[in-house]
Amino acid sequence: MKRIFIFSIAIAFVGTTISCGSNKSNSNESDKSSHTDHDLSELKTLIENKTNQFTAAHITKDTEFLNHIFTENARSFPPNAEAVVGRKAISQLNMDWINYGISEAKETSTAFYGNEDYLIDEGTYIFIYGEDKSIDKGKYINIWKMEDGEWKIESNIWNSSQPL
Repeated sequence: MKRIFIFSIAIAFVGTTISCGSNKSNSNESDKSSHTDHDLSELKTLIENKTNQFTAAHITKDTEFLNHIFTENARSFPPNAEAVVGRKAISQLNMDWINYGISEAKETSTAFYGNEDYLIDEGTYIFIYGEDKSIDKGKYINIWKMEDGEWKIESNIWNSSQPL
């Protein structure tokens, strides 16, 4: 009799634990998807516009725009270099890229997702730069975060798809 009672309590405990755990994961799933598809579509358009301004700013040497599209504590991970941390350090990186003489730049989003805290834009790029019109094609990930009422780049990484 004792064994049946203990077994029944064990079953009830396992059932309750599984039931509570599954409810918790369902609420987490809805938390992760708090933006509707419509909201994400509008945000994707906004980020695509900011990305177009970002690439154009490299060509027009608009350092004011480039230096303020990043959050205060942004991180940038350029190819074949150490991470660059903070808006001030990234402003120097921006100058380095401008000095390469970028004459054409295009970023194309291939995936876009996120929530009210972060937006992630994955894509491809092409840059034409220098007197010899070197071409670099590659891929990127930009993580956008709301700061001071604007979506700004919190973290970005890019690397070439060209052979070394």
